[in-house]
Amino acid sequence: MKVKMLDEQVSKSCKEGQKHIEVGDLDNKEISTDLLIIGAGPGGYVAAIYAAKNGLDVTLVERERLGGTCLNVGCIPTKTLVKSSELSHNIQRAKEFGIEIDGNVKINMEAIIGRKDEVVDRLVSGIEFLMKKNKIKVIVGQASFVNKTTVKVTGSINHLVMAKNIIIATGSKITRVNIPGIDHPCVLDSTTALASTDLPESITIIGAGVIGMEFAFIYRNLGVDVNVVEFLDRPLSMLDKDVSKEIQKICKREKINIYTGSRVTKIEMSDEGKALVTYESKKGEQTLESDKVLVAIGREPNIDGLLLENSGVDLNENGRGIKVNKAMQTSNNHIYAIGDVTDILQLAHVASNQGLVAVDNILNKDITMDYKAVPNVIFTSPEIATVGMGEDKAKEKGLDITVSKARFMSNGKALSMNETRGFVKLVKDNKSGQIIGASIIGPDASNLITMLTTAIAKGLTDTDINKIIFPHPTTGEVIQEASQGF
Repeated sequence: MKVKMLDEQVSKSCKEGQKHIEVGDLDNKEISTDLLIIGAGPGGYVAAIYAAKNGLDVTLVERERLGGTCLNVGCIPTKTLVKSSELSHNIQRAKEFGIEIDGNVKINMEAIIGRKDEVVDRLVSGIEFLMKKNKIKVIVGQASFVNKTTVKVTGSINHLVMAKNIIIATGSKITRVNIPGIDHPCVLDSTTALASTDLPESITIIGAGVIGMEFAFIYRNLGVDVNVVEFLDRPLSMLDKDVSKEIQKICKREKINIYTGSRVTKIEMSDEGKALVTYESKKGEQTLESDKVLVAIGREPNIDGLLLENSGVDLNENGRGIKVNKAMQTSNNHIYAIGDVTDILQLAHVASNQGLVAVDNILNKDITMDYKAVPNVIFTSPEIATVGMGEDKAKEKGLDITVSKARFMSNGKALSMNETRGFVKLVKDNKSGQIIGASIIGPDASNLITMLTTAIAKGLTDTDINKIIFPHPTTGEVIQEASQGF
């Protein structure tokens, strides 16, 4: 059965002016259901809609707002701030395009955060509409297992839910780090930063992973002086070294100061109310002064309050996250887990796909997850996107590969946009001739990666890509140029 694009449905419901729909309270305290889903993020609510469309009676439990971390305090709000910050940056560069702006440009952080909240609220309202439309029962409260088939939900009304099958989709939570002074009022995490209407003149970000680097560019594009302190030897260490080097070079040009190989030891407040971040590096002990500090160390699976010991569900060997097979099935055959709580890949689109796979297996379809072609996008300026196996990983595995790279500086569309930084890199397996990995850093990376994801998923070779007609002038032509470089 084909499932309509959920984003299209949400968008339609929003355009039609749907208001928030109260779906929280149920009259009955005891419920029997075909499928209970715990967590209403992009994994949980997508699975719920798909299951309902396939004839299952579905109950969804969420202790906060529908949409989960991604919609409320993650993907969507950060991308909304990214857009505002990019617009600010473009206005500052307007003269390069022949546009002269008289007077000062004012950053209204209250309006920026207000717009972010409006976008989030519209999307949450859309999901609520889809729950009602698909007759999905929604309970607001904390879920905890009573036994292998029964879950207690504690909320304004307590419920006891007995389910034939259960999907755990509780996502992740911010990792707590033991840095002395982390509780000072000047210290933010990603959630509080997304709600702050106070734009500092300077900020020190602890952690140069995805969250840290996205915020680094958000703040810098809004005119904030930015320092980033990273324990490892390079920012975005999950990327190939040349991609990390490229973004580090761009950071230097944009006056984002990155201190790698540095361990933060304490955070203090000066007499003037400034934040003092002390870190240790090869140069010894150093201190950075700023108005605010953002701790962006990362996230970890959220199993708080679930009482998994009553469910017959095992954790992974390292104790982080729930152990699942390729069908997203746990050690209890009737319980599945999807998304960040599995500690496989912390990506919203992966959670959604895992949710569909879990439901298909509940429907007795033999479907498994395939992680060969999972795209990942980092919304820095410029954007970074990857898919498949990177060059460094392929070499580490001893694969016989060839790498081809093409830069945006010679691309007509990129030149017209004045966005010539970065490159497209393709990794080819010489044995099969197939493209097995790709990295893009540059304009439109978040859109361009879809084409390469398709290429890797379908096992295309460089010859196959060369036969494709690319429209001109577009940034996509850099993909073809890279393919022709083998």
